[in-house]
Amino acid sequence: MPETDKYEAVIGLEVHTQLLTKSKLFCGDSAEFGNPPNTNVSAISLAHPGTLPKMNEKAVELAIKLGLAFNSDIVRDNYFARKNYFYPDLPKGYQVSQHTTPICKNGNVTISIGEKERKIILNRIHLEEDAGKSIHDVDENFTCIDLNRAGVPLLEIVSEPDLHSSEEAFAYVTEIRKMVRHLDICDGNMEEGSMRCDANVSVRLKGDTELGTKVEVKNLNSIRNVKKAIDFEIKRLIDLLESGKPVVQETRSFDASQGTTFSLRTKEEANDYRYFPEPDLAPFQISEEQILSIRESMPELPLALEKRLIREYSLSTEAAKIISADKNMAAWFDRIIGHTKNYKAVSNWIIGPVKSFLNENNSEIETFPISSESMAALVDLVEEGRVSFGIACSRIFPVLLNSGEKEPFTVAKELNLLQEKNGDTLQQWIDDVLSSMPDKVLEYKKGKKNLTGLFAGEVKKKSRGKADMKAVIELLNQKLNQ
Repeated sequence: MPETDKYEAVIGLEVHTQLLTKSKLFCGDSAEFGNPPNTNVSAISLAHPGTLPKMNEKAVELAIKLGLAFNSDIVRDNYFARKNYFYPDLPKGYQVSQHTTPICKNGNVTISIGEKERKIILNRIHLEEDAGKSIHDVDENFTCIDLNRAGVPLLEIVSEPDLHSSEEAFAYVTEIRKMVRHLDICDGNMEEGSMRCDANVSVRLKGDTELGTKVEVKNLNSIRNVKKAIDFEIKRLIDLLESGKPVVQETRSFDASQGTTFSLRTKEEANDYRYFPEPDLAPFQISEEQILSIRESMPELPLALEKRLIREYSLSTEAAKIISADKNMAAWFDRIIGHTKNYKAVSNWIIGPVKSFLNENNSEIETFPISSESMAALVDLVEEGRVSFGIACSRIFPVLLNSGEKEPFTVAKELNLLQEKNGDTLQQWIDDVLSSMPDKVLEYKKGKKNLTGLFAGEVKKKSRGKADMKAVIELLNQKLNQ
């Protein structure tokens, strides 16, 4: 039995999501990403003496929204606390967090691994302010500090140690990213740091109930890196145990270029952050009316949308997942099917040519140049047999991308692409092909029936893609079996 089969991984994740508010959590400074360093600052975010914070109500609303989406209990009475820890890029020298009284408790995130669904249990979701950014590669002698991000509102989503593989962790972070984007809570851009993940990883012998010594891998900035870092740590921890070496509780970082982790600091005991209620912020209460209003404003959630697409339109699971992952894509799908009943064909276009175009151009469906009406007309053109899918995809689709106002039928007609359905013309092409391949016709007559595809392909070439292939197959079968 392989050594890894003896062990079970136990993983808990902390996902930090930067909220899509215009201003910071406790002041009116801009929260916009990408501005020149230290321009989104004021006396409050610079912690000048005598300044007082004021809470951002929008951040509270977004926290409640995510809690409702993940079936959490919304805590009615809330307050912020000071987390005392050395932050070189927070001028106050402490962080204002809600760690001791989270706005959302419990809840779950549903993940899918293949056909299997599982609910990952949440411990809490809480509000806190982000720290600034320490930059080490601008000056060779000094660390530079950019305080634009200092004070930006974050939601920290903390799972229980309820994950057992890197695949589950990948699916879990993917679902969180999908949800926060769907609800306009966070843009989910891990490369820009607006969504980050810390992974707590331990291993134990299968059957054991006590947790092993954990390590924490900090600031994973892509979903792929979450998976890679966890895979590396699981193997590293198992190797330590198998060789009889102790596992040290520590904080580690991930080197994406090497696919390995390295130690940042040991953590023999849990840090004492000396939390105490933030004296400059009043406690706040959440009413039933506020929760009900937020719940009623929420769109259909991704999992419910995915299942509805499968149930009502018989879409494949893959297509339903892709469409439901982006609410704007789902809205575009709905607009297209308002003009055609070829639901599955629409989904095939979306997960095929449309998705490829968006990926290649690093763009979103909101800027896609073809209207829903034109897309529906293109789908119908193929489904009615007027053009083949290959011709529509390679010849008509590019024209529409460059001139979205043109009608697909008009483009097909102008380019002489409409499929030939005339029986006499088709029969002539078939006769020409068969007469040029007498040896293959003889093989067919002797029982090699799969040659029909070869003959059909040659007819397609001869017609330059204009032959109605369904009619060609019928005529070929008639001709060859006379």
